[in-house]
Amino acid sequence: MRLTLPASLPFLRQPPTVAVLRLQGMIANSQRGLDDVSLAPLLERAFARGRPAAIALEINSPGGSAVQSSLIAARIRRLAAEKSITVLAFVEDVAASGGYWLATAGDEIFVDQGSIVGSIGVISASFGAHDAIARIGIERRVHTAGRSKSMLDMFRPENPDDVARLDGLLADLHGYFIAHVKQRRGAKLTDNPDLFTGEVWIGQKAVDQGLADGIGHLVPVLKARFGDKVRLRRYGQRRSLLSRFGLNLSADALAGDLLAGVEERAAFARFGL
Repeated sequence: MRLTLPASLPFLRQPPTVAVLRLQGMIANSQRGLDDVSLAPLLERAFARGRPAAIALEINSPGGSAVQSSLIAARIRRLAAEKSITVLAFVEDVAASGGYWLATAGDEIFVDQGSIVGSIGVISASFGAHDAIARIGIERRVHTAGRSKSMLDMFRPENPDDVARLDGLLADLHGYFIAHVKQRRGAKLTDNPDLFTGEVWIGQKAVDQGLADGIGHLVPVLKARFGDKVRLRRYGQRRSLLSRFGLNLSADALAGDLLAGVEERAAFARFGL
């Protein structure tokens, strides 16, 4: 006869485990920041391993690609629904623009008193170099089939028709972003007309606007929710040993890492960070 012990015996009970996933940095389809392809395996493991009591997202991101933000957040929500697991988001320095999009993947959002939250808008930035190349005697030659193929060419004077088309694209993306935030935050949001203008709020003011649910840090909140013995299982993107020491063998990879670092530093600097 085979005997089995009931799982309810006190000495067999295990403290709950929360999977903690760190989302740090720019969101970009470059494999140098946060992107859906890189995060997919981590998310799959975090939701599947050992049936966690919850998923906690540690977010510190100034934003980036709208599409990658959408893909990552959608994957988190899809897994949460499939596994019936609650997701809690904890904002550190900043969750702005795409970073806030990631935060809305949480069923609840917690911020620090100094966290910068919001920037629900879309931006496109570039340079105009047509005057510079004209001064040094360089002629730009471009041949296209299709009147919009060279839209916003930085080496040509800005075309009003191109700007109008870009404004339309940005408006569509902005509307998509707004609809997503409204769908995720619902009646928690205030009717402040500045909510979707790209404005940001700090700490409690973000809570007051309905962009977050409360002031709280990851460990104290999880202990209050799941008990003092709650266990944290952490997941995060890993760089290769060579790249950690700046030893990428490819000159292109080194240049790409440098440019990505400058871009990320500039993105954080927009918020005084």
